Amino acid sequence: MKNILVLSAILLASAGVCLADPVAVFDVQWGKGKERQKRSFAIAFYEADAPRTCANFQKLVQDGFYKKTTIHRVFPNYLVQGGDPLSKKKDRSNVGTGGPGYTLPAEIRRKHRRGSVAMGRLPDNVNPTRQSNGSQFYVCLQPIPSQDGQDTVFGEVVAGLPALDEISRLPADTNANPTERVEVTRAYIIDRSQLGHTVRVR
Repeated sequence: MKNILVLSAILLASAGVCLADPVAVFDVQWGKGKERQKRSFAIAFYEADAPRTCANFQKLVQDGFYKKTTIHRVFPNYLVQGGDPLSKKKDRSNVGTGGPGYTLPAEIRRKHRRGSVAMGRLPDNVNPTRQSNGSQFYVCLQPIPSQDGQDTVFGEVVAGLPALDEISRLPADTNANPTERVEVTRAYIIDRSQLGHTVRVR
């Protein structure tokens, strides 16, 4: 617990040097050659409701943690999930179980609406305090009231949500992992005012 609090203090301190209205932009691609598809989406943060989670997520983005990870779970028009560092490898057997080596305290205040971004976590039987995985996140593509009060919602997709709808409908294996690798080619932080101007997100 002490380590979590120390980590949180460091992350909150680092958040002070962030932009006034930061958003995280993710560029993703799948397919090969002429069939290659490129899309982007942007996440804005609920910093007042989930300060530790937002600071951690922004730091991981700035550190390049998410580059070459994949969208590793898709449920058509319902949910997509990413952020597992194990997805950088070709072996899919353990994808969905990885993280940065720490968890985050629960900050469960927001509801799961279309576009909500929440942290993944282990179930209550092994995680009764509902601590979040340090890096894995999912995006709701429709309201999911069954998850309200269960997971930390820390942001929302403010641009590129149709791209995630499209990704959610890609063919997937029996573990809901897209059969074609949907890889994050770049993730970075900008000020929200740059969306639609210097940065195009679709």
